Amino acid sequence: MRSVLKLAALVSSAAVLFGCATAPRVMSYFPTGAAPDEKIVWPGSAEVARIEFAGLLIGEQNFSQAEGSQDGAGIRLLRWIAGIGNRREEVRQLIRPQSGTVDANGRILITDAGRRAVLVFDEKAGKLSTWEDAGTGLGFASPVGIAVRSDGNILVADAELGYIIVLTPEGDPIGRIGEGDLLRPTGLAIDSRAGNIYASDTEAHDIKVFASNGSLSRTIGVRGTGRGEFNGPTHLQLRGDRLYVTDTFNARVQVLTVDGEQTTEVGERGLYVGNLIRPKGVTTDSDGNVYIIESYYDHLLVFDAAGRLLLPIGGTGNGIGQFFLPAGAWSDAGNRIFVADMFNGRVIVFRYLGG
Repeated sequence: MRSVLKLAALVSSAAVLFGCATAPRVMSYFPTGAAPDEKIVWPGSAEVARIEFAGLLIGEQNFSQAEGSQDGAGIRLLRWIAGIGNRREEVRQLIRPQSGTVDANGRILITDAGRRAVLVFDEKAGKLSTWEDAGTGLGFASPVGIAVRSDGNILVADAELGYIIVLTPEGDPIGRIGEGDLLRPTGLAIDSRAGNIYASDTEAHDIKVFASNGSLSRTIGVRGTGRGEFNGPTHLQLRGDRLYVTDTFNARVQVLTVDGEQTTEVGERGLYVGNLIRPKGVTTDSDGNVYIIESYYDHLLVFDAAGRLLLPIGGTGNGIGQFFLPAGAWSDAGNRIFVADMFNGRVIVFRYLGG
């Protein structure tokens, strides 16, 4: 008993000396060794730059102690006092990132099927969070699509569980959508005006549309190769009144109205850079340019709003602007373009410069 009291007194003293709060940290988009010596842009320096490299997201390596902070030493002392100072701690980092989104507070939320979790990069708070809970006694199995509702709640499509998990802004599961209606949900998009939720059902080869209360309201498309038909749809992007659907095994991106009518297509099947074989993520920028992940060729392809190829970025590798089986893509209000570089275990951040 006396030894327990001594330990409590030591812990209390250390807490007073060093503070109990988590040490303030600073988030950087350029972890140690990742910052280039000069700007990297596309096209090359001989032309007007349209896109620039804006950083990498890896995990805890993106965070460092604030200058002058001493809390890290206090935390290490507390761990030593408690007898856990020699335990090897798991480094939280991306393993197999799938897709992501950015919420109203600027947090970058990334689904990771390898980690079976959602990783939250919070630049303002200077912290990295890992959300693994998909419900009572249940963890995520294969989280892919993710979207944020206007009320701040977060939706995550889990392809293996076969439904959409509803999370609070703090990551606590509070409900399910599509259980019994979905086979293998992957992509997600939300129409904030009507509140409708669009989920690509890859195994059913269609798009399920749910009302804001979570009830299934309609289904868009059937299996096929014609207009408005799908073969393994995956990632989604909704901008304005246009829904972009990656029709993966038809090697194209279909552009639909929110009512499900096809307006146009982007990309075509082929064997050259700029063609599609296994398209995955799709997103857009403020000028309506369309960014498509071509996972087979390890490229990010940039098209204009009319579907004309503007620029290919990539090639197989782990250098800056290279990819290894990339998956999802998403953008934010600042015209940053995020690419889930899946088998390199990272997210590459680009910035559209306009024009």
